[in-house]
This record gives sequence, structure tokens and C-alpha cells, in this order.
Amino acid sequence: MAIERCETGIPELDQILRGGIPKGSVVLLAGGSGMGKTTLALEFLAHGAQKGEPGLFVSVTEAVHVLERNAREYLFMQPGYLDDGAIRLVDLRAMAHKMGLTRSEGYTFDDVEALVEAFTSIVREYRIQRLVVDSITAVCQRIDDTAHIRDFVFRLGLALSRLDCTTVLTSETPPRQLRYSMFGVEEFIADGIVFLSEIERHNDLVRTLQVIKMRGTDHSRAKFMMDISEYGVSLAPLLKKFGDTSGG
Repeated sequence: MAIERCETGIPELDQILRGGIPKGSVVLLAGGSGMGKTTLALEFLAHGAQKGEPGLFVSVTEAVHVLERNAREYLFMQPGYLDDGAIRLVDLRAMAHKMGLTRSEGYTFDDVEALVEAFTSIVREYRIQRLVVDSITAVCQRIDDTAHIRDFVFRLGLALSRLDCTTVLTSETPPRQLRYSMFGVEEFIADGIVFLSEIERHNDLVRTLQVIKMRGTDHSRAKFMMDISEYGVSLAPLLKKFGDTSGG
């Protein structure tokens, strides 16, 4: 039986993934600040809107009005996508405040349960097929222990998969380190990891993308050069002579 795919809308990435992300997967989009995680995630949602697949972007660290202003600068983001609800932008802090999750000491086990329910409820209500949480790192920083972080990511992924929602969780990582998450548990629960990094070339820093894993599909593990413009993300093969000399 052929695997149902969720195209990212970035042709080279879909080619790497042999047609796209397996539908219903949870993918960790990992990388340091400025690597292009939010841009790639927005393009993923815009392609879904083009195909008639409703999307939801849950912002954890950036105000929604700033996110919307920046999103409209990209040519792949048609104004109608945001205006007609094809892509919904939600502030997690506002959601948490409505749920009464305002305590400064962090989220308890019961709070984690409520968060999972809140995510699944909005996905079910608006029939969301593509979800972005930017960033899962900021959410996990509010959870009081590693066991609860593991439980939150696992339960969220399972609930969304049952709703056939393909989810991208952005993960902040320390610069120039081969790590995919801050807490060391997220990458083991996620179905896929797409790692954004950078290498030095001719005294310049070049962004790179590498698919580390993707359950349910064969894929290339090669590192690609990544460029970001008003048109979105584009990838090109990383020539060996320009490759990372660090041995990683």
C-alpha cells in the first residue's frame, strides 16, 4: 500500500523525502536562531492552504501580529490564506491564559493534560491538517520535569496522528552543536528530524538542511545548502569541496 504523503511545498525537500512527509507524522524541525525554521514552517502551511488543507500556526515566543506581518512579506503567502482562515495564527500564551495556566513555576502533569486537550480540540474544531508549534522548546521550558516533557510530546503526537494532522515542531538548539533538542527527549519521540545548521565557506556562513530521520519512508541523509528569500526556501546539493570540514 502506498504511503499517503504530505508535501512540504519545497520541491527539493519533497524529493529528499521521496514525495513528502508521511501523513500524520510529527517532525522536529531543529536548528539554532536564524536558521530559517519559521520560514520553512510557514511555507509548509502555505502549500497546504494552496491544496485546500487547513493549517494552524501556534506561536509561543513571537506576538501573532508580528508573525502575521512577517508572513505577509513572503510571496508564497497569498493574503487570502491568512484572511479567510486557511491558515490560523494562534498565540499559545493567550490560549494558556484562557485555560488558567498562568502559574510562574511551570506546568504540572494536569496542565500537560489540558494542553494536549487544547491542541486536539482546536485541530478537531477547524479540521486542521497541518500544524506548526513554534517552538516546542519554549513550551517544554514551562514543563516541570523531563518525564512530563516526554509524556506531553508523545501524547500530543499520538492525538494529532489519530486526527491525520501532520505536525511540525520547531526546536531551538545551541549554535554549532550537533543536537536536535534542548531536553534530549523530543527527538526520540518525533517521527522525523530535519536539522538546519550552517557551515563556513569562503569566510561566509552558509545555511544547510539535512533530514536525520523520517519514519515510514526512505530518504536521503545528505546535507544540502539552503537559501531563504522572499520566494521561500530553496535547496541545492552541497558540493564536497564546500562541505563541513569539522567531520560532522
